[in-house]
Amino acid sequence: MPLTGVLRASRPRTALGALSAALVVAVSTLAGCASGDGTGDNGASPEPAAVRLPPRGAGFDYQIGGAYPPPAGVRIVSRDRSDSPAPGLFNICYVNAFQAQPAERSSWPADLLLRDAHGRVVIDEDWNEPLLDLRTPAGRERVARRVNGWIDDCADKGFDAVEPDNYDSYTRSHRLLGPADATAFMRLLSRHAHARHLAVAQKNTAELTGQRERAGVDFAVAEECGQYDECEVYAKAFDDRVVDIEYTDHGLHAARARWGDRLSIVRRDRDVSRPGDAAYVRRVR
Repeated sequence: MPLTGVLRASRPRTALGALSAALVVAVSTLAGCASGDGTGDNGASPEPAAVRLPPRGAGFDYQIGGAYPPPAGVRIVSRDRSDSPAPGLFNICYVNAFQAQPAERSSWPADLLLRDAHGRVVIDEDWNEPLLDLRTPAGRERVARRVNGWIDDCADKGFDAVEPDNYDSYTRSHRLLGPADATAFMRLLSRHAHARHLAVAQKNTAELTGQRERAGVDFAVAEECGQYDECEVYAKAFDDRVVDIEYTDHGLHAARARWGDRLSIVRRDRDVSRPGDAAYVRRVR
């Protein structure tokens, strides 16, 4: 199993659907107001680049737990950066960008792991992943150099887009990071990816869709937007260029009921298993 894809499917989430649209806009606005962060660009949006975008409403498969031949009808596939793209399809390259894989923790410089006031590393306990320290422009640049190297690998392999995961890690940082830090870091990744002619997905983090231009993201990869009534937020922000992974039959039916002819929707098992595994699930209806 790939280091970066295994067990990266879904985390317990709070339903954004329970929040008002005004709160979503407010969070995005606050992020924008706070993002004059000394990165040298005065918060300006990344320059647009000619990139290929995923087709709307196309067949989709989420294979970050390990690649396998795409089922019939699939036109979009997301795979881990350690795998190769599927010939003839729109290929999204999964990268864990905002947190460190447990197996890779020792390879990160100790000062790039986020630490609390007592010097303890801040951990995403769902996945046992240390958060990366994105609090300063210098720190963001150093982390980006490594992640951008992975993005280069995605481009060299022939992927069409990149999916930087854990954009929402600031919500697990015990207030040490904020949305402005996340957006500023995403901007660094997007600029580099666009220079390599890769589109950039916003992974989850519906509350920051209002910052999509500042962050430089082009489409959305959403987990359980049907389950949590978030699909409309992504659909409006990204003009229906949304791929959605549901992990329950209820979520699949909810997503398809309203968005089945507009978004790319698939039901997968939470471990994103491969065919032949006992846990493997893939459905589109």
